[in-house]
Amino acid sequence: MLRKLFPHPYLTLLLVITWILLVNQLKLGSLIFALILGTIIPLITAPYWPDRPILRNPRAIVGYILIVLYDIVKSNFIVAGIVLFKPNSQLKTTWITIPIDLRTPEAITVLAGTITMTPGTLTADMSGDGKSLLIHCLHAPDPDAVRDEIKARYEARLMRIFE
Repeated sequence: MLRKLFPHPYLTLLLVITWILLVNQLKLGSLIFALILGTIIPLITAPYWPDRPILRNPRAIVGYILIVLYDIVKSNFIVAGIVLFKPNSQLKTTWITIPIDLRTPEAITVLAGTITMTPGTLTADMSGDGKSLLIHCLHAPDPDAVRDEIKARYEARLMRIFE
């Protein structure tokens, strides 16, 4: 019965939390509306998700989120320093192709989104076979180090979560 009412419980939880954060107040009416949205939206969209992603290690999501938030804050300072103090002639902008071992579309999407959310990097494209991402870096004196850091810091954790 609960599985039919909440076909995607993590989505329900995410929608409730997002709504409460958007209204910026924890009142009974806001919570009830958030629960209504968190119930109805997954019910309506469930037919479009026939193969729901399986999270192998849901507790690792918290660690992943904390690492990503830390990297976003750190990268903001680094990019601000680059923009304010580094002359254009010293910038080493580059395109990097990152081979990926992730196979689930959800994990690849999270990886691409994480790279794009981190200031100074942008996921521009994915290869046709789904085995590599094309990343643009604002300043990457050592492209191999950037590739290795993304694979070790993000992809390895996502493999533990999704695969």
